[in-house]
Amino acid sequence: MPAREETTTERLRLDGTEFVLRLTPRDSRLGLLALHGGLEGGTAELAEEVAARTGATCLTFSQPAPPRRHISSHLLSKARSRTLEAFLSAVSLTISLHGHLRPATPDAIFLGGTNREAAQILAEALRTLTPSFTPVTDLTAIPSGLRGLHPSNPVNLTREGGVQIELPLTARTRGLRDVPPEEVVAGVTEGVRRLGARSN
Repeated sequence: MPAREETTTERLRLDGTEFVLRLTPRDSRLGLLALHGGLEGGTAELAEEVAARTGATCLTFSQPAPPRRHISSHLLSKARSRTLEAFLSAVSLTISLHGHLRPATPDAIFLGGTNREAAQILAEALRTLTPSFTPVTDLTAIPSGLRGLHPSNPVNLTREGGVQIELPLTARTRGLRDVPPEEVVAGVTEGVRRLGARSN
């Protein structure tokens, strides 16, 4: 594992698509993950900001050059990446940030993943600090493709599993910029802090 606060990068290719991975390790059992940086605008930026505020480890994937493709999360775990392996071995609970474009639910923040207790804790913080959006934890109310329950999804590969947070466009961008609104940053940050205060 790299020295604390020393960000490392790795380039890898999967199914003809090039990725750049950025890992910033910190002394925490919590990890922030963004697997589709750039494609799902604002998710990598949100992961990095929340991790910096909470002292969590952070790993982001981005695609530096076209053609950019959406590759399912569970397929990314099959990439032979020393950086992803280092992340998964260093943290025990993962919060993975994604973006959705569901026109029927433009204000919904879906919280999937296998750690349902952690999802509830994050949702409580979001309800308090992110009034413009509605957190949804009922898996039956989350579209099947956004539930983050695949056993090979990186969010579920750490010891405590994790929470997949699916954010609508307005919860992760401002105008044409991939800059998440402060209320969302504050809500996710508070949720991660609450998780960090609990014993594993």
